Amino acid sequence: MLLVPMRVMVCLSYVPDTAARPRIAADGKQIERTELKFIMNPYDEYALEEALRVRERFGGEVLAVCVGPVGATEILRTALALGAERALLVRDEGTLDSFGVAMALAHVAQHYRPELILMGRQSIDFDSFQMASTVGELLGFPSVSVVSRLTIGEGGTVVAERDIEGGKEIVETQLPCVISVQKGINEPRYPKLPDIIKAKSKPIEEIEPPAVEPVSEIVAMELPQQQRRGRILGSSDEDLDELIRLLHEEAKVI
Repeated sequence: MLLVPMRVMVCLSYVPDTAARPRIAADGKQIERTELKFIMNPYDEYALEEALRVRERFGGEVLAVCVGPVGATEILRTALALGAERALLVRDEGTLDSFGVAMALAHVAQHYRPELILMGRQSIDFDSFQMASTVGELLGFPSVSVVSRLTIGEGGTVVAERDIEGGKEIVETQLPCVISVQKGINEPRYPKLPDIIKAKSKPIEEIEPPAVEPVSEIVAMELPQQQRRGRILGSSDEDLDELIRLLHEEAKVI
């Protein structure tokens, strides 16, 4: 059976710029968003490119979805400029935990009924690394994470090459499925100026997330402590004694 056309849903995260220096908000439980620049999650750029390539091969359409605040329309317009046919914002002002975001994405998928769901391996803000598997479980779809090469056969067979420690692993499954991709799976394209201009007038759909009770809570958030200076010691008995003293008195690990 040929899979023409295909509906591909690509999930995009709206995250702080990697060059930004975030501050902790007054409540100590979130980052201060004022004057903080946000971008498309870098790993999701590869997912979007892969979605566009799948669409170019099989036909169909790409739906770009983001669970986030109104400012996230910026990255959805980028997705439209790059070639996505539709864009959807699930409006959330930071109240959803990872499970809530997964429920929102699954809710969209249940209505859109995609053959393939793509996303980056993780978001660079919370790094939960659980979205693909959670969405797959909620939908009853197989999921494969950290994919560095993806091959889809015309009969719906999916062959995914994924990175594991010290090597590669080949996984075979069937559509529909959820795939999270790794850097290096492709080379993301850049939007052209005429397409950027056209994307400004394209509609972005907006819905509210489903009501979900959170299963986790951020108790406190703090910036990493400044690392101590390293010290280089030799292999003499005196150096070994000094190492033990430092581990005991300064590092307090023994």
